[in-house]
Amino acid sequence: MSAPRRDPAPSRLSYRLQRLALTPLVRRSFVFGLPAASLALVVGLSLGDPERRAAMGAWWQTVKSEIQHRDEFMVKQMAIEGASDRVATDIRQMLPLDLPMTSFDLDLNALQARVAGLDAVERADIRVKSGGVLHIRVAERVPAIIWRHAGGLDLLDESGRRTSPLARRLDRPDLPVVTGRGADRAVPEALALVETAAPLRDRMRGLVRMGERRWTLVLDRDQRILLPEAEPVAALEQVIALDESQDLLSRDVVLVDFRDAARPTLRMAEASARALRQIKMTELGDD
Repeated sequence: MSAPRRDPAPSRLSYRLQRLALTPLVRRSFVFGLPAASLALVVGLSLGDPERRAAMGAWWQTVKSEIQHRDEFMVKQMAIEGASDRVATDIRQMLPLDLPMTSFDLDLNALQARVAGLDAVERADIRVKSGGVLHIRVAERVPAIIWRHAGGLDLLDESGRRTSPLARRLDRPDLPVVTGRGADRAVPEALALVETAAPLRDRMRGLVRMGERRWTLVLDRDQRILLPEAEPVAALEQVIALDESQDLLSRDVVLVDFRDAARPTLRMAEASARALRQIKMTELGDD
């Protein structure tokens, strides 16, 4: 009697397993998931040993240091562009850089903020250039006026920002002087008045801020021009026009009060005022 023929059709369970193995998720799991899980198991077992973990960390630090200290990543010198000798010296002294050093140890944003924090620096840009050069390009503040205060003399730029101290007034005879409380906060207006007073430049001694709200222009011979709080430039233009037409400031006048442009007043020197009163009394007596 012959053996029964075997049915070649797969069983239902085998068929379902084959179909499952053909699905994309299962195929990707076998192709990628199983190797990744095996690798993760090996790494986990390796890192579970403290000595092996320490050895791997030391190896990584060695490799990292060797890469960072390659010649192409080393900064060997510093170059400063756009700065005067004094400012360049200040920059070199304030940056604690022990060159040569790797560029990976440089915090360029922090270095730029420190350089830009100098009084004399308006803008700063720091980059590492090829050849291992730390290039620092600065734009200095330009002194526009001298501020005299209780602590001494300071140079200010056109916005009123301090640029540097000044030892003596004679060191910058080309710049005007302002003084008084709050004068440093009104530099733009002061510069506008200085420009307007160009015809009086040779006689001008400075501007005094009064009550943190208005200016007094001081000339030689102790002459003073009191300007209003509002529109002082226009008031000064009127004074200069009077001087050009009537030689107002060439006379024995010690004070021109233009705080009220509608009713300006003059004050003469005491001797001239006394002589004028005497003349008036003589004229009245003759009558």
